[in-house]
Amino acid sequence: MAKWGEGDPRWIVEQRADATNVNNWHWTERDATGWSTDKLKTLFMEASVTGEEGTCEVTEVSKLDGEASINNRKGKLIFFYEWVVKLNWTGQSPSGVKYKGYVDIPNLSDENDPSEVEVRVSLAKDEPDTNLLELMRKKGVQRLREVVAQYISTLKTEFTQGMILPTANGESHTDLPDLKPKVSLQATQNNKPVTCQNTGVKIPTCKVTMKETFLTSPEELYRVLTQQELVQGFTHSPATLEAEKGGKFQLLGGNVSGEFVELESEKRIVMSWRFKTWPAGHHATITLTLTDKGGETELRMEARGVPKSEEQHTKDGWKRYYFDGIKQTFGYGAMLL
Repeated sequence: MAKWGEGDPRWIVEQRADATNVNNWHWTERDATGWSTDKLKTLFMEASVTGEEGTCEVTEVSKLDGEASINNRKGKLIFFYEWVVKLNWTGQSPSGVKYKGYVDIPNLSDENDPSEVEVRVSLAKDEPDTNLLELMRKKGVQRLREVVAQYISTLKTEFTQGMILPTANGESHTDLPDLKPKVSLQATQNNKPVTCQNTGVKIPTCKVTMKETFLTSPEELYRVLTQQELVQGFTHSPATLEAEKGGKFQLLGGNVSGEFVELESEKRIVMSWRFKTWPAGHHATITLTLTDKGGETELRMEARGVPKSEEQHTKDGWKRYYFDGIKQTFGYGAMLL
């Protein structure tokens, strides 16, 4: 379980020199854990070997703990994965006798070449000696290392699509000028592909809508969302903001930034809002609506123009760093007695 403030790196406070991110040039991270879990289970369950001793096959992935991610830094993809794997296997001799055993892969990580990954094979307790164990220790281990190599190859091809975006003429970046973001609110109003002014690249976007109830008044919740010292309190990090029309803000050490577009005290806040990792010049339009529910306040967040690839990370970040952060810091989620 991650500690507070140690979640998605796109929300974490990090001091980097790459203040802009043209076409994912400087920094993009994509979580590959879920995809990798499904892929590894599928590949391992297809593993089998045959020899004079009989046939052995993987029958269960009993443990698959770890994580995987891909980082794009200056046009170079950096892969991180670390897994602890335990498998069950079943073997059948030419005479039809069946045996059961286990496979341990204690460190499937980017630190090791697939041919060097440690694979331990054993028989289940109380199983008699069998030549099938030797088959698994030779051909079986080789086959499982081939599975590891296939996973890594697929991770580096299938899952990396879009990590390095093309330029307007369709070519990948090898060198980019230092471009300053230009905000275009008009481009982010519709949930259709929008064009970044800086690059000419069209970005598929979506709308994100979330709703949360806080045990406080609209007046107090509005203060929490617009006063610098209170924002620093629930984000647990430095923040700067000017809560007025046209006022700028930076949260989470600059990983989130933007501008206040409209402010209606105790009722509504509209912001031009972006992650530092989004393509340069691209902002979403965030509308926060506060509704008095009599002792409670319903906060509705609508985000238009969120890059489609960032939809889930945007939801997770708002839930964790805004909604849960406010409740945990100020007690607005506790039951009233």
